[in-house]
Amino acid sequence: MIKLIASDMDGTLLDGDGNVPPETYDLIRRLNAVGISFVASSGRRFDTLQEMFALVMNQMDFVASNGAQVVVAGKLVDREVFSHAALRRLKSIVDLFDNLHLAIFDRKITYLLDDEARFERELDKNLPNPVRALELPNPDTSIIKASIYCDDAVMDMAYILERELGEDFVFAPSGRKWIDIMQRGVSKATGISQVMAAHNVKPAEVMAFGDAMNDYEILRMVGTSIAMGNGRSAIKQISTKVIGTNAEHAVQREIAALLAIMGK
Repeated sequence: MIKLIASDMDGTLLDGDGNVPPETYDLIRRLNAVGISFVASSGRRFDTLQEMFALVMNQMDFVASNGAQVVVAGKLVDREVFSHAALRRLKSIVDLFDNLHLAIFDRKITYLLDDEARFERELDKNLPNPVRALELPNPDTSIIKASIYCDDAVMDMAYILERELGEDFVFAPSGRKWIDIMQRGVSKATGISQVMAAHNVKPAEVMAFGDAMNDYEILRMVGTSIAMGNGRSAIKQISTKVIGTNAEHAVQREIAALLAIMGK
């Protein structure tokens, strides 16, 4: 029996324009009413997810910033902060490549560590409170997330970064232009594990939706793993089921079907 549902956001739960389809809120309420916990599992920061789900904040949990922020029943239960020394090593490698552009995040601000105007415009469209900064912020700034915008050759660059910095970080391509950077030992799966423990839920009782490589660990961990039709090939191959695309609201249809089977 499914007791917890975790869903990625971009390319999965969100529509093609990056918005929450309106029917999602009622589905979350219905899940809550029958005792199924719903978790937004995302590379996005918690403050961004708060805005997206303001209507149902008290009826769901959050694994944000690829597992660096975990919120259960409205309370922050874990926060993983990047080492400043590791960030210096990361920036030194990224600076070697003209096609890589680094963005790092604290709880509220996005620091764009690049002087290329096109990169800044790209981020302005998608990220809250961007600040241009050619150097790392002070060590007392709590950085909880890092991402790299890649002009081209995303898979090649992810391989190079893993070879250079694999002791500190895991690099997961996300979409066609982004590489998510996770601290080694921190992932969506570690975050979901904390939510599961809080609700006394076993992996076999979890359904998870995802589309990209930063969803890999959680999809491998849970009993019911569902890949998006628009997802990466590797994600489809390791999942128990492949559904339609995010543009088709396939996650919402799948949740509605589960509720219908339950007679709810």
